[in-house]
Amino acid sequence: MKQIKLLMLVAILGLGIGLPATAQQASTIFEIQPGVSMLGAGAAGLSVANGAETLYYNPASLAALPGISFSSFYASHMGLANYSALSLTFRNWGLAALLLDSGGIDGYDANGNATTALSYKNTGILFGVGIDPSSFSFIPNLPFDFSIGARIKYLSVQIAEDSGTGFSFDLGFRTTMPDMKLGPLSVTDFAIGVTAVNLFGGISYDVEQDNFEMDVRLGTSVRMAKVFFVALDLYLGGSAHLGVVYSPVPSLDLRLGVISGSTVSLTAGVGVNVDGFLIDYAFATHKLGGTHRVSLTLDFANLDLGGISRSLRNILP
Repeated sequence: MKQIKLLMLVAILGLGIGLPATAQQASTIFEIQPGVSMLGAGAAGLSVANGAETLYYNPASLAALPGISFSSFYASHMGLANYSALSLTFRNWGLAALLLDSGGIDGYDANGNATTALSYKNTGILFGVGIDPSSFSFIPNLPFDFSIGARIKYLSVQIAEDSGTGFSFDLGFRTTMPDMKLGPLSVTDFAIGVTAVNLFGGISYDVEQDNFEMDVRLGTSVRMAKVFFVALDLYLGGSAHLGVVYSPVPSLDLRLGVISGSTVSLTAGVGVNVDGFLIDYAFATHKLGGTHRVSLTLDFANLDLGGISRSLRNILP
């Protein structure tokens, strides 16, 4: 009965991944594309060190962060569930919380008679660490720069009257390449990222257990002509993510992307950075309806309270 309820709620919320006959696969908040900033660019963030959202994509990228960053966002997930998150990252480590609550969904039995309301709630906690081996003096010089990372994810699930908890473990790798020129075109910030997701772990209920789906993900990103940033991620589980960011000025990012999996989703977004205070917006299409997201981020490494005050004085009458 729990599995039937889960399938119904997953279908309604658009979380679905296949549940093969040989093993039950968990469909959870971790299957929803995270964050706001990179979502606007196709959620192609495996090789990108992007402030507080870095933890969502690749823990190895935490080693490339310049300092502290805090971000929060809220979204009405396709108008069917409340989806929100808080993320705090430092150089080398980060912590995040993801919350999904569908509220009450009217339930019906096989004869079409109304029953008790069904609910689907997820609480996910992420903790990750990223290390650059070259930062340790006792390690000899290596032929290329790279970082490695690990992430543990804890999940609490409530499906109607049933509940369960579980965890999973991920590994990450990231390396950067030297800047180069292709004729008149400058190529910078060239990076490659790899993650092994859900190496082990699952969700335990009273009488059964659902496994997390293991996946290996590859990503690369590059900045061209200083104003275009392109990122591509490939999930061996069966999806591809492509994103483009155009930055006409340092404080403004315009984003477009596409996510191709069981369905195709188009994404778009915009980001404004005012002296370390960031506002990001993203929209993603879905066959069940589009989703709007807005996030607020404080990038303490670049935060300039005096600059923000001056900007407000220039804007306000």
